[in-house]
Amino acid sequence: MMEVENQLNSSSSWDGYVDWRGKPASRTKHGGMRATFFVLVVEVMENLAYLANASNLVLYLTQHMHFLPSESANSVTNFMGTAFLLALVGGFLSDAFFTTYYIYLISAVIEFLGLVILTVQAQSGSLQPPKCDQSKPDQMPCQHVDGSKAALLYLGLYLIALGVGGIKGSLPAHGAEQLDGTTPHGRKQRSTFFNYFVFSLACGALIAVTLVVWIEDNKGWQWGFGISTLAILLSIPVFLCGSSCYRNKIPLGSPLTTICKVLVASVLNSCTISRSSNNSIASIAIISSPSQFTENMKLPPSPLDSPSPSESLVFLNRALEIEYPSTLKCTVQEVEEVKVVIKILPIFACTIVLNCCLAQLSTFSVQQAATMDTSIGTLKVPPSSLPVFPVVFIIVLAPLYDHVIVPYARRLTKSETGISHLQRIGVGLVLSVVAMAVAASVEIKRKRVASESAGSIDSGEPLPVTFLWIAFQYLFLGSADLFTLAGLLEFFFTEAPLSMRSLATSLSFASLAMGYYLSTVIVSLVNGVTGGPKHKAWLSGSSLNEFELERFYWLMCALSALNFVHYVFWAKKYKYRSAT
Repeated sequence: MMEVENQLNSSSSWDGYVDWRGKPASRTKHGGMRATFFVLVVEVMENLAYLANASNLVLYLTQHMHFLPSESANSVTNFMGTAFLLALVGGFLSDAFFTTYYIYLISAVIEFLGLVILTVQAQSGSLQPPKCDQSKPDQMPCQHVDGSKAALLYLGLYLIALGVGGIKGSLPAHGAEQLDGTTPHGRKQRSTFFNYFVFSLACGALIAVTLVVWIEDNKGWQWGFGISTLAILLSIPVFLCGSSCYRNKIPLGSPLTTICKVLVASVLNSCTISRSSNNSIASIAIISSPSQFTENMKLPPSPLDSPSPSESLVFLNRALEIEYPSTLKCTVQEVEEVKVVIKILPIFACTIVLNCCLAQLSTFSVQQAATMDTSIGTLKVPPSSLPVFPVVFIIVLAPLYDHVIVPYARRLTKSETGISHLQRIGVGLVLSVVAMAVAASVEIKRKRVASESAGSIDSGEPLPVTFLWIAFQYLFLGSADLFTLAGLLEFFFTEAPLSMRSLATSLSFASLAMGYYLSTVIVSLVNGVTGGPKHKAWLSGSSLNEFELERFYWLMCALSALNFVHYVFWAKKYKYRSAT
């Protein structure tokens, strides 16, 4: 009788998950696509709040805080890189100590506080450097923001970065956890969720780079920051409205502890212990996995559970070959989990160069458009609204991909996914190569027009060439972002061990961070190598027309092509683990 009752309780609840009150999550009440709806709406509002400022920040720093163009570009890439890198912190805390539910709420409050600070600074002239006109050569040089004013600026920016990082590290995993990965139907729903997560990112970005950017340029930055503040504030009650629907994965402890333990045990065995293969096999067989939960909270079966370790990365199997003190004792499952993490790292590394290319959308591409004619008929488009082109394309392509392309690919390939995660990422990397080649060609055309137009090099007047030429590089890079980001999110979440899913998913955004940081490093290296007493550096000068930007774009094109070759090598070697 007790066995039947236990089976009924197990079948009616989600093992390893609780509701927001900490009680076992019910299969009939918690999870499912209804719960993901709240996550998707929140992501629209959160990305609106973040991108409205990030997309236009390079101009705000140049025009209001009096940064040099290269300084503002590096400051923006550092800010965005930090925000995305901090996603690792959000993912780690979600897996180890808190749930994704609470990490989102804490992070949203932190981002709200940062936006309040920037709104107050933008509203008060006394908190900004003195106004000046940089286009008039007879004026004194503009005063760069410094002292307490600079401290206030950076405090606001990096509170936003901390909040954004926590949200990016928790919200995608929170949404994906609502869906049952143990059934084909649940895995298809999860794939749909990640596609629509990118769709939600694009919807928030569309509002940000059109309405909010226009308000910032025409009504004042205090209004733009104010709208972002309101958006992130309203996202909190929207998220809480779904509390009764959410199932939250119980934290399993620090995944970094498991990784370090396995690596240290492997190294110690390699250095100090002489083993025989028979004793190794015997010791492996007797180690079992300790329970992470109470009797009422047990993990669902994992495909990583096995009586013996796999033959890949065999040096890690040495962690099983001796009876250590309890602090270093490893199980087969822990060793296999660390193997999975190591195997996905090369895929992660191969996307960094792509995101370095994406960083140009927020820096040099905006500055290019600012020198061109941004009129469409009688409408004058702010340069920072250029991302509207890839955003609209993503909004159109994401549903088309999910409802037309993927079903057709499933019928064609007779596979569950239709197009594999790694194939999707590869398409994005190819598009990034094309995008950089297009960007270089467009810059050559822009410079030619500037040299042919009398006084255009030194004049502040727009060049007689439409900014729509820049739209082509945005289109290709936006398409690359759609294919790569959605593919990475699903790949990392699906392949990662259950105890590391939030942390693994946050690698998608950490890749963006590494890309932004790499962009800063490459810009500095290019200027250091190309600059000299007899010739100027490629990316230096008082205006963008004095830059050798086309050469920089050709360099990025070559790096992207080499990166794709590198990716193909690792993608061919990778073997997917069983679906969960």
